[in-house]
Amino acid sequence: MARIADSEIERLKAEVSLVRLIESGGVKLARRGKDEMLGCCPFHEDDTPSLSVSVAKNLFHCFGCQASGGPIDWVMKREGVSFRHAVELLRDGAPLDTPASSSPVRATVRKLAAPVAFDADDAALLTQVIGYYHETLKQSPEALAYLASRGLSHPELIERFRLGYADRTLGLRLPEKNRKAGAEIRGRLERIGIYRESGHEHLTGSIVVPVIDAQGVVTEVYGRKIRNNLRAGTPMHLYLPGPHRGVWNLDGIMGSGGEVILAEALIDAMTFWCAGFRNVTAAYGTGGFTDDHLAAFRSAGVERVLIAFDRDEAGDKGGTQVAERLMAAGIAVFRILFPRGMDANAYAQSVTPASRSLGLLIRKAEWLGSGRAPAITSAHDPLTAVLGAGAEDRAEPSPSPVSAAEPDLAASAAPEPEAMPLPEPSIATPLPEMPAPDATETRGDGEIVLLLGDRRYRVRGWKKPLNPESLKVNLLVHRPADPEGRFHVDTLDLYAAKARAAFVRAAGIELGESEDVLKHDLGRVLLKLEECQEAEIAAALAPEDHPGMSAAERAEAMALLQSPDLMDRILADFALCGVVGEAVNIQTGYLACVSRLLDRPLAVIIQSSSAAGKSAMMDAVLAMMPADAQVRYSAMTGQSLFYMGETNLKHRILAIAEEEGASTASYALKLLQSDGEVTIASTGKDATTGNLVTQQYRVEGPVMLFLTTTAIDIDEELMNRCLVLTVDESREQTRAIHALQRRRQTLEGLLADEDRAATLALHRNAQALLESVAVVNPFADTLTFLDDKTRTRRDHMKYLTLIRAIALLHQHQRPVRTVEHRGRQLRYIEVTEADIARANGLAHEVLGRTLDELPPQTRALLSRIHRWVAAECERLAMRRSDLRFTRRQIREVTGWGDTQLKVHLSRLADLEYVLVHRMKVGQGHDYELLYDGEGEDGERFLMGLSGPGLHAPVEDAARGYDAPRSGDRETRSAPGRGVDGARSAGGRAGEIAASPLPARRSGDGASDLPESHIPVLNGSGASYPHPLAASA
Repeated sequence: MARIADSEIERLKAEVSLVRLIESGGVKLARRGKDEMLGCCPFHEDDTPSLSVSVAKNLFHCFGCQASGGPIDWVMKREGVSFRHAVELLRDGAPLDTPASSSPVRATVRKLAAPVAFDADDAALLTQVIGYYHETLKQSPEALAYLASRGLSHPELIERFRLGYADRTLGLRLPEKNRKAGAEIRGRLERIGIYRESGHEHLTGSIVVPVIDAQGVVTEVYGRKIRNNLRAGTPMHLYLPGPHRGVWNLDGIMGSGGEVILAEALIDAMTFWCAGFRNVTAAYGTGGFTDDHLAAFRSAGVERVLIAFDRDEAGDKGGTQVAERLMAAGIAVFRILFPRGMDANAYAQSVTPASRSLGLLIRKAEWLGSGRAPAITSAHDPLTAVLGAGAEDRAEPSPSPVSAAEPDLAASAAPEPEAMPLPEPSIATPLPEMPAPDATETRGDGEIVLLLGDRRYRVRGWKKPLNPESLKVNLLVHRPADPEGRFHVDTLDLYAAKARAAFVRAAGIELGESEDVLKHDLGRVLLKLEECQEAEIAAALAPEDHPGMSAAERAEAMALLQSPDLMDRILADFALCGVVGEAVNIQTGYLACVSRLLDRPLAVIIQSSSAAGKSAMMDAVLAMMPADAQVRYSAMTGQSLFYMGETNLKHRILAIAEEEGASTASYALKLLQSDGEVTIASTGKDATTGNLVTQQYRVEGPVMLFLTTTAIDIDEELMNRCLVLTVDESREQTRAIHALQRRRQTLEGLLADEDRAATLALHRNAQALLESVAVVNPFADTLTFLDDKTRTRRDHMKYLTLIRAIALLHQHQRPVRTVEHRGRQLRYIEVTEADIARANGLAHEVLGRTLDELPPQTRALLSRIHRWVAAECERLAMRRSDLRFTRRQIREVTGWGDTQLKVHLSRLADLEYVLVHRMKVGQGHDYELLYDGEGEDGERFLMGLSGPGLHAPVEDAARGYDAPRSGDRETRSAPGRGVDGARSAGGRAGEIAASPLPARRSGDGASDLPESHIPVLNGSGASYPHPLAASA
């Protein structure tokens, strides 16, 4: 029995309401709860409701007889029918009015309407059965899928030839044979061959192909099983009992124009028909060529028959017999030769499109007669007329529907040369000679066109990607002079032999051209593309040639760089471009971008909360830089930096939208910033030997890093290498931004937006005029910087690089000096005091702090120590960094108790306003004041920073941090009691001097130690813990 589709079963289960179905049979249901309904079960004696129906699940269950299921099960149980019958009853919506009191017994009265008239004659009865099968096919997904799998999916095929499907449901609509009407109608169906003696349908499970004569009478019926999992010995091909009568596709023969294709089976004939060859018919197997066929050929005036039997032993034998009969009747005969073991349907599915592959075989049909072979006209595809002159620029069209009213399907084309008589069978149409004119080419929009003889090749996509190891292209070939517009197009890798062979084979079928000719053409196309690709790769690897500036643009940019108030101009231009405030951050970011031209550029991280404007600030700065000087990414993977090309980042800005997006690449970024290059060893395949080898990838800097982040805690290693800029998130700044946003909506804002492009272009041109020149700082020896911890070593370099970046930006305002060294002329510019002053101002803001972080008492102590240290330095004519003092001295100066002083002095040491030094062994610690009086008015400051001329030179300026001073043996005041008294406050009467003890210079000794004593190095090996001890 033909299988019902699962989708149809699930549809019935979901769409048929079980409650309404049960109630339509007279069973009363009462609701109990939200989802359940109860009633008396009709399948057994039931006084107490035991039938439960779930409304949501559409299922029933009887707690008495254990019957259960869904709508289909209910109909099977209630009506006493089979599963198939129940499905048909539900599908057709037949009334189910079995009395509620009846017991379920097998139904003998059909409730489905009969598809045939019981009083019709045999011919009409057969036509009605074919009509029922026809409607069944259109509703059977399984049968339609079978036709599609055989390539028989033409939209007109089913209707044109009244194809059907026998799914064994005919008997469900006929009365049972125990009824008089049922016995009579089933007997008549058996007589015409629809039913067998066993009472089963003869064509069950088969695609039904009727043979209809000119009067519309069904003369023969062919059935083809659609499933292969049948009992052994079950025939796959079926016909009605008795001799074959009639000819399939009689209309096609009558309009053939004198030439007919004769297939072995109806499936093969329908394959030709779907491919566009309408002048086709079929024998009923290898021995099924009948007198009806011969009479039809004579009636239609057929002159040539192309036999398309299977290429096997039976097909060869049957074809020879048919050819003898036809030639005896005066009809010319050709044999269409399929590959060995294949038939027309199998070949059409293996070599697509079928219209081209079958057409090629028709043109190559073998002449089975003697003498000159007549021309074949069926090979001219009737569908090529729909292809216009520009077919090569369109996708390949699918065959268009062709109606029965089409003109002659075997329309003649230009006559082909006739074959000369040969001693052996010859091909009807010989291969044309291969033309070999010189190839020409035209280019446009990445497209290459090659003319090779009468064939035109169009190549697209050869530029993406430019890989010398791959040549994947979109290739189209056609003949411009071909009136039928035949062409072949495909995407393939020309370096892949299988892809080339497939293209040549398919193109040969399409164009009817020799594969040898096309193979030679493909080689010429390959060589030409290699030549073009090599040129493109060389051009891509060549340095970029950027368009130069006009003389006016260059003069305007140079005027900007030579402006004495250049930094103020930059700030003003940022304001014109829509940046509010943030003067320090804007200047620092701009200078950091300029530092890309130095050997050790700066790196910047802009830190803020979300929506504070960090990305807008970075975008504003980068907008002032040339496009070729920056590389921007939203994110970077861990290994991506190592494969960016050796010099792709050199002296450029690497901007990443969010530091989080480069978290996996942070290691490589840190190395690139510190070392100026990164290298990686990776395993790869040797192109020559194929062995795995270690390959080294290297990326050179220097590169300027520009990042943004919302993270509060930044990676310590990355932060040490970068200048961290914080966005102004105050209410005043937000108010100013709102005002600017509103102003940009006005006419003034519109005009400002128009000016913005000109301002950005000016700065980009100015940046392009900057050269990578050496910068010398003649004031470097007079600069000072905080040196209390190792981190300041990197901070110090940031400060010095900031100075150099300022000088580099002003290079067109400074004389370029030269010096000869080791036979080379070195060019450089010098830093000025103004550069240092501006760098100090930015460093105070970027690297500095404020006194607001100190509690009031601690801040008061810091101020008193500062005033006392300043007086002592003036009195002793010494540097502040050389002055050392003890806690006892501060106690005496301030009058504070020891406990109170410990607390606040320890806080100053923790916050690095004072620095703790270890004295000689056993003598405790003394202190150095790092604070120099900055920030009294609340501004930010960086301790230890100075410029030229700010400090008078003193002797021993180059003295080490804690090194002993040679020759300095100034006597100290009597030591009295130890540095720390025994009591926390008050001291002992008479043991505190009336005036503070004199401060000592760094390196002053308190006692002479024997030469055999092992010295304790500064900052290491404390003999006992001390709360204020700090390691340098």
